[in-house]
Amino acid sequence: MGVAAAGRLAAPALAQNEPIRIGWLGSITGALAAPGIGFQRGMRWAVEQVNSQGGVKGRKIDIVERDTQGDPAKAVNATQELIGRQEVHAMWGPGNSGEALATTPIMARQNLPDLHPCVVNALIDPDKYPNAFRLAPSNTQWDDAVRTYTLKILKRNEVAILGDATGYGVSAVKDSVASFKKDGANVVYEDVIDPNQSGLTPNLLRARDAGAKALVVWSVTTGLNSRLMNDRATIGWNVPIIGHPALGTGEVGKLVAAPANWSEVFCVGYRSCSYGPDGKLPPRMQDFVDRIKGKIELSDTVLWWVADAVDAVQLIAKAVAETGSTEHKAVIDWLNNVRAYPGLFGDYTFTPQQHNGYPTEEVVMSVANSQRDGAYRLAPGYT
Repeated sequence: MGVAAAGRLAAPALAQNEPIRIGWLGSITGALAAPGIGFQRGMRWAVEQVNSQGGVKGRKIDIVERDTQGDPAKAVNATQELIGRQEVHAMWGPGNSGEALATTPIMARQNLPDLHPCVVNALIDPDKYPNAFRLAPSNTQWDDAVRTYTLKILKRNEVAILGDATGYGVSAVKDSVASFKKDGANVVYEDVIDPNQSGLTPNLLRARDAGAKALVVWSVTTGLNSRLMNDRATIGWNVPIIGHPALGTGEVGKLVAAPANWSEVFCVGYRSCSYGPDGKLPPRMQDFVDRIKGKIELSDTVLWWVADAVDAVQLIAKAVAETGSTEHKAVIDWLNNVRAYPGLFGDYTFTPQQHNGYPTEEVVMSVANSQRDGAYRLAPGYT
């Protein structure tokens, strides 16, 4: 009986000393790697910061990483491993919506706290997935920004809408076509394209011949995005490209055949990651960029990817610190009561009925080729 009692006493003590294990599902290699690399940099830096200050009430954070390579099947296998064998306490990711569509139901069955940056609307449903919280805009919020800029600021009513042939791209094109049509736009051409397709001239010629005056692009694939820009120049078609944040990643700058090909391209951006007339970011973000100078490479990535991952780690750490627990229910209950949490990327608010945490008014359009340290100038037309 004495041994049994000792065992019962030892378990809580052990739990209070064991590391806080955060799973990270990221596409770090392959065609969809650009966001994953940015998220990974932010997450690793944030964990180092917490651990260097003694952890969370003495508990270190361990990242358990798996490279999904943008493959939903690999993401499913990794999710099952991280839950079953690694026994992670919370998850960051996946970083790609196609993978998240496959893994979100698995995590929900285990009620595993999951913070992710994936934009597909269906990934957030507090009734079906009470454990899942979005730390980025939904595709509806992105689409609203793109549509408003295209129709009301650029005043282009005839549009072609393109996406990559991933779970994310297919879903985004479908939603975007519906919303543009609802607002009275003439969607003259729509297409989903294999991310590895080498030549895009035929697709662009079809869009041009259909009468498109703007290209709306939903793709995380930097190779595909740069080929669209290069082939737009090849056929001498001077129409704006408006769409996904990946249109502005530093990798695109390395892949375009000429700097001019990156002109007249506008990517989804955020006020928190936008330079003001003084050339500075908002104070909270400027302070962060100053702190990480020389520690995190920003020239080839996007600042919001890095900052969002930092916010994810800090939210999980704060949940554990304030509840004193890594139990799933305790962390989820804490997240459900977050109100205007001052993150780097934005101020997050969650309730039991609303797990879309990012403020819509922060979503804007940016000049894609204006990147400096992963941030951008606001696109023309904003006040």
